[in-house]
Amino acid sequence: MLTRAIDELVRREGPQVLAGLIRWSGDFDLAEEAFQAACTQALEAWPRRGLPRRPGAWLTTVARRRAVDLMRRRRPDVPLEPGLLEALAADESESDFAPEVEDDRLRLLFTVCHPALAPAAQIGLALRTLCGLTTAEIARAYLEPEPTTAQRLVRAKRKIAEARIPYEVPAADRLAERLEGVLSTIYLVFNEGFSATEGEFWIRADLCAEAIRLGRLVVELLPGEAEAEGLLALMLLHDARRAARTAIDGTVVPLEEQDRTVWDRALIDEGTRVLDVAVARGRPGPYQMQAAIAALHARAVRPEETDWQQIVALYGALLRTTPGRAAYERALALVRHPAERRFLERRRGELG
Repeated sequence: MLTRAIDELVRREGPQVLAGLIRWSGDFDLAEEAFQAACTQALEAWPRRGLPRRPGAWLTTVARRRAVDLMRRRRPDVPLEPGLLEALAADESESDFAPEVEDDRLRLLFTVCHPALAPAAQIGLALRTLCGLTTAEIARAYLEPEPTTAQRLVRAKRKIAEARIPYEVPAADRLAERLEGVLSTIYLVFNEGFSATEGEFWIRADLCAEAIRLGRLVVELLPGEAEAEGLLALMLLHDARRAARTAIDGTVVPLEEQDRTVWDRALIDEGTRVLDVAVARGRPGPYQMQAAIAALHARAVRPEETDWQQIVALYGALLRTTPGRAAYERALALVRHPAERRFLERRRGELG
């Protein structure tokens, strides 16, 4: 039981620790190797010594020391940068870990969404670094052999190094060129939390919260960008229903059967306000349309009060903008999580 709790803790803390290591070392591979070593040490030490007060700070300290060891072994003739040694010499307290976390993950998001990287590489790196998915899990999401995924990730990290893609949030005049990739990646992170492809739990609240946090930051970075606001509204409105989406036994509860009294009305109100601001800008897009559909569902106190006429009209507009409608058979061929599979099988059975 304790081992499982430690696994979940490391998985939750992992992305922010890894993001900080990448910024600190400037090397994806080195950061990942050092982080894995820290995780291994945590699994050995924490059951004996107990959980540290700030697990993220503990992992960061151990991983940095491991990273310095790796740097010295790989290039013993090259002196380490003073900043790296200063960080190790300083007291690795809570204050050393907390202040940079927000910026680190935002920098990482814009780094992996650089236009020099292919979309598939952007998504793969995002799943690896921001979601903490393993290479095997990403391969299953892509429906491809694990070595193929591994090679894609290797090439993407090599491209970042060779092209000297800076680990930073770009200047304002360069933000727009990465917006589409950034928004789709954030939504991908949210969807992995909203209905996880792997793992014990179908919903991962930590990933939903991380995606919403990143969405808020992008809205702050790009004031007046309607689709960024639309995506934030969409995630807030979906996340408001989280508590009602599964039964006690883990069974998926469809929208029309959910207990609407446990929906988070504060999130619904916030999502609706953000959507209203986005729509008022007069630049409609797919995220805003999806958010509008979610808002119509959220406003209905009972399923029969849903404004289906508006929803049908919005779906029509959405299909014209982003055509595609997945079939149940195709969905069942792709789905991985057992809870979602049972839900889709039930839906298919209802259709006869």
